[in-house]
Amino acid sequence: MGRPPAGRHAAGAGTGGGGRDLGIPATGEGPVRLLYPLVQHPTRWLMKLILDARVEGAAHIPKEGPFLLLPNHQSILDPFLVQGHLRRRISSMTKSTQFTSPIPRWGLPRIHGFPVRRYRTDPQSLRAAFRHLEEGRGVCIYPEGERSWDGTLQPLRRGTVRFMLRCGVPVIPCGIEGMYDVWPRWSRRPRRGRTVILRLGRPREFGPWSSLREMDEHVDDATRWLEGELRRLSGESSPQPWEGTLPFVADGG
Repeated sequence: MGRPPAGRHAAGAGTGGGGRDLGIPATGEGPVRLLYPLVQHPTRWLMKLILDARVEGAAHIPKEGPFLLLPNHQSILDPFLVQGHLRRRISSMTKSTQFTSPIPRWGLPRIHGFPVRRYRTDPQSLRAAFRHLEEGRGVCIYPEGERSWDGTLQPLRRGTVRFMLRCGVPVIPCGIEGMYDVWPRWSRRPRRGRTVILRLGRPREFGPWSSLREMDEHVDDATRWLEGELRRLSGESSPQPWEGTLPFVADGG
C-alpha cells in the first residue's frame, strides 16, 4: 500500500479538522506564485537581523516532485527559518488558531499554509496534506505537534508517524539547532546574535505495505527511527547506528 489514489483528498481543501469547515479559501498557483517570493525573501533578510542562519544538507531537497519535511520544533521562528532558507516552496501544516485573525486567514493559504486542529485526530488536515503532495509540493509537518518547553525533543505524534509511513514520497528529517536559544517558548522577545543551524537529513521512502495493519506494525519502530534522526540532526545526541527493522524502499543517498 503506497499513497492513496489521486483525487481522494481533494475534499479536504480549505477545511480544518473535526469535520468543521474553517472557511479557509482554496487558492490557485497564481496568487501563491506571486505572494510566496514576496514573503520568502524579506523573511530571509529579517532573520539575518536576529540570527546567523546556516543550512546543511540542502542538496537533500529534491529539485522537483513531492516530499515530506519533518523538523523538530524549538521556537515560533522555526517556520520562518524553514520557508525563508529553502529554495523549494513549502506547504506548511499550521495550527488552526493562526487562521482566526483576518490577515493570517487571508495570507496563510496564499503561501500554502493549511490548518490543523491540535491535540485531536484531524483527518481533514491530513487530506489537505495529501492534496499538496499530489500536486507535487513539499509539505512540512512538525511531528512533535508543538514547540518544546526546554529545547529538547518532545514525544512525537503517532498520527504524524503513520502519515510518514503512508505518504509514499521521500521523507526528509530536519534538525533545527540553536533556535531555542534565540526565542524559547516562554520568552516574550528574541535574543539576537546567535547561530542557528538548519540541518537536513537523507531522504527515505517507506513500504510498500500490503495493508494498513502491516504498516501499523512498524509505527513504533518508525517513531524510534525518526526520534533518533531528529536528535542527531538537531545536535541533541551523537549519531547512533540504526538497529531497527523498518523497511526502506529507497534511500536518497
